[in-house]
Amino acid sequence: MSSEDEMVVTPWKVAGKVDYEKLIRQFGTQPLTKEILEKLKKYAGSLHYLIRREFFFCHRDFDWILNLYEKGEKFVLYTGRGPSGPVHLGHLLPWIFTKHLQDVFGAKLYFQMTDDEKFLLHHNFTIEKSVGYTYDNALDVIAIGFDKKKTKIISDVKNIKALYEISIKIAKHVNFSVVRAVFGFEESTNIGLIFFPAVQAAPCFLESVLTGKKVPCLIPAAIDQDPYWRVTRDVAPKLGFYKPAQIHSKFLPGLGKGGKMSASQPETCIFTTDPPEVAEKKVFNAFTGGQPTAEEQRRLGGNPEVCTVYQYMFYLFEEDDKKVRELWENCKSGRIICGECKSILAKKVKDFLVEHQRRREKARNIVDEYFLEI
Repeated sequence: MSSEDEMVVTPWKVAGKVDYEKLIRQFGTQPLTKEILEKLKKYAGSLHYLIRREFFFCHRDFDWILNLYEKGEKFVLYTGRGPSGPVHLGHLLPWIFTKHLQDVFGAKLYFQMTDDEKFLLHHNFTIEKSVGYTYDNALDVIAIGFDKKKTKIISDVKNIKALYEISIKIAKHVNFSVVRAVFGFEESTNIGLIFFPAVQAAPCFLESVLTGKKVPCLIPAAIDQDPYWRVTRDVAPKLGFYKPAQIHSKFLPGLGKGGKMSASQPETCIFTTDPPEVAEKKVFNAFTGGQPTAEEQRRLGGNPEVCTVYQYMFYLFEEDDKKVRELWENCKSGRIICGECKSILAKKVKDFLVEHQRRREKARNIVDEYFLEI
């Protein structure tokens, strides 16, 4: 494996070719079993396409959460965003599934904006800039359609009063040797980042503190955030709380060759604020699994397994399983060429952005109503 293909998955960096089976072994998570999916289907009516297509692929105690729910015990949802820039399509997928869970289970959601972490992590990044992105990114969260009555967005900087007492209780039970081993902290790491895992853990227990009783918490999030929850789960019993459960997602690839969608490569990244015509150009420049010429494509067929255009249709822009299978077969057989595929995706992306941006602008009028008031 070349150095550029070497897998790196941390809370701050994802690079190389991601082997999800290997991550399950390395992180010690569990695959989603048929039994778990059947139980989820029992309450959801049908399985969400992001589950059917294994975008969410592993968990910790998701079965336990469902068993508690079956016994009449409700849970809260918790996920978040590190607001260091505009939101891109890769960020939206876990939120879309989180909204589905909120709708199915009637669950309250705490959505944490880690504006403190982003200030601490990035050089020449001011608090004002970080908090500014918090409010800007919140527009995208609201545009997804979360229930205003059951959703609270948390700014770590603005809402630290609600988090601090829980955070220091967590921090007291976590030694530096633990966070150094889990997160790779060094002597040069600023002490704000060293304390931060306790702040990210706090929303897991916020509902329990506010209600005065133990409340289960489920975290739908990308697999790179798992290290935080490993530490949190170790601490939870010491503080008298349930261990937070998790359901982990994969990463949406960028439009280039290899790697997840990342704001550090804007040409391969579709932002929710991109003008539709700009997004269209990015789609037409995307890496595909096609042959060098249309004639060869029709004769030899393409490879949808490595095609970013197909991945976007599969994970985000086509919920109909039959149509996705047809697209796969048409690509493999050469019945469709890359330009046609890109045209289909470009239209779907443009239509999505027009509607999302409309909802995003509308959210400006109500954004303050979503934020935690404590």
